[in-house]
Amino acid sequence: MQSNDVGLNNLDDAGLIDADRSLLLIIDFQQRLMPAIHDGAAVLRNAVILAQAAKMLAIPALATEQYPRGLGHTAPELANLYLDCVEKSTFGSCGTPAFGAALTRLSPCSAPTLLVCGCEAHVCVLQTTLQLQAEGFDVRVVVDAVGSRTVQSKDIALQRMAGAGISLVTTEMVVFEWLRDAQHAQFRALSALIK
Repeated sequence: MQSNDVGLNNLDDAGLIDADRSLLLIIDFQQRLMPAIHDGAAVLRNAVILAQAAKMLAIPALATEQYPRGLGHTAPELANLYLDCVEKSTFGSCGTPAFGAALTRLSPCSAPTLLVCGCEAHVCVLQTTLQLQAEGFDVRVVVDAVGSRTVQSKDIALQRMAGAGISLVTTEMVVFEWLRDAQHAQFRALSALIK
């Protein structure tokens, strides 16, 4: 008979998000698009929390901009929180070679977990996540940090991604799984962002 602590050595295999294996993808939070996004202020606020947490925890972040000449550049609240941005015309980011190159360069390991936030949920976020999943990546969509112009479009996109096996998470789930412990050196600073 085995002891009562059987399996406790496998906590890292519990499906939790590991900060050391994470990469944050910030898709198309652009100045001219955000005013049209349903509940856009809250979606942007959560994306900023994720980007701030990633920066504080030294987690790489990669942003995209869809046709910035038409939609403008990334919202300034986010733009100063990362260094890497790829301009694209394809709706699915994987269709832009520079995106794949940046993803490879920034990945913290050979099989990273990709945390995805962005707009619009039913277009660029959906196409990007399905492409990334098809490439074999572990993709998690942060539902309160993605948006569309209509609630219906966002809801159907989330249903479609979940139906395809993509994990749905929230901003708080991500931050607290990155931390794992209230004794983490960044716990107070990051929990203050969420309040």
